[in-house]
Amino acid sequence: MPTTPSSRPLRIAVLASIAHRAPPRGYGPWEQVASTLAEGLVALGHDVTLFATADSATSGRLHAEAPRGYEEDPSVDAKVYEGLHIAAAFERADSFDVISNQFDFLPLTYSRLVDIPLVTTVHGFSSERILPVYRRYDATSHYVAISGSDRHPDLGYAATIHHGIDPAQFTFRPDSQGYLLFLGRIHPDKGTHLAVEVARRAGLPLRIAGIVQDDAYFTERVLPHVGHDGVTYEGPVGPAERDALLGGALALLHLIGFAEPFGLSVVESLATGTPVVAFALGSMPELVRHGTTGFLVDDVEEAVAAVAQVPHLSRAACRADVEERFTARRMVAEYAALFADVAAGRSVAARS
Repeated sequence: MPTTPSSRPLRIAVLASIAHRAPPRGYGPWEQVASTLAEGLVALGHDVTLFATADSATSGRLHAEAPRGYEEDPSVDAKVYEGLHIAAAFERADSFDVISNQFDFLPLTYSRLVDIPLVTTVHGFSSERILPVYRRYDATSHYVAISGSDRHPDLGYAATIHHGIDPAQFTFRPDSQGYLLFLGRIHPDKGTHLAVEVARRAGLPLRIAGIVQDDAYFTERVLPHVGHDGVTYEGPVGPAERDALLGGALALLHLIGFAEPFGLSVVESLATGTPVVAFALGSMPELVRHGTTGFLVDDVEEAVAAVAQVPHLSRAACRADVEERFTARRMVAEYAALFADVAAGRSVAARS
């Protein structure tokens, strides 16, 4: 039986993004969260249908409209399959007790057409232009923020639930191999060029891994450094390579230029024992314990100084912090409790 306030298993639809499969082979944080949630809910005894791409994998039921993720297969038209994908979930709404929307704002426009409660996880705001949709459907969906920093003052929230990972999927390594790591989208917002500068000034090799999301930026600001001063580009990486890269690093450099809503790579790094040096923007003060699991800095100069202090940190403390605060079990339990409340019609307005 599920370990939630509900006395019966719930019928739950988890609506994932279809940019990538769930779970993703490489990049795909939204799909990863949807997959982790679906698997955890099944383990608790709930009846779960994951709406995702046809090549996705789940221990629950899988409903697919898109054959593959549109970011992985150019023949998959994003607009066409997003429409079919969302409609499929809402056309079957009577089969569920609750719909968990892990797919941004478009499903909100269906929320007045069904009687089933919709719980929408806000995975950040890509721009202020999407806010009118969230404002209009504030009363017809229960919003979940993924960090305290990402709660918008115009919206009401049912809960703030930090993402969680399965620590067993990340290998704790008590010693590093002495390189610095950049892991994530190669885009100006992620500060890849700043990681290059910090590594150069610190006199340490830098390994860069991730998808190229801005070709011009990569060509002009990153590629010229590859092959020089110990800078290497590993390309996109899968789970095994990601685990090895994270665990071998002296520190993960997360020198973002925007208020990041969460940052799964930060938690994954800590799970391997690798501290994080991050700009103190967005959710970073919620994820990184300054002076314990890494350092929060304001500029390149401070980042270079922080790298010099990283060897004094306990890698075991980094792992322990993930096991205390950022496990998938904790995340799933919080969602399950919320789903039980909304399915029963209980008030959730007072949730943090």
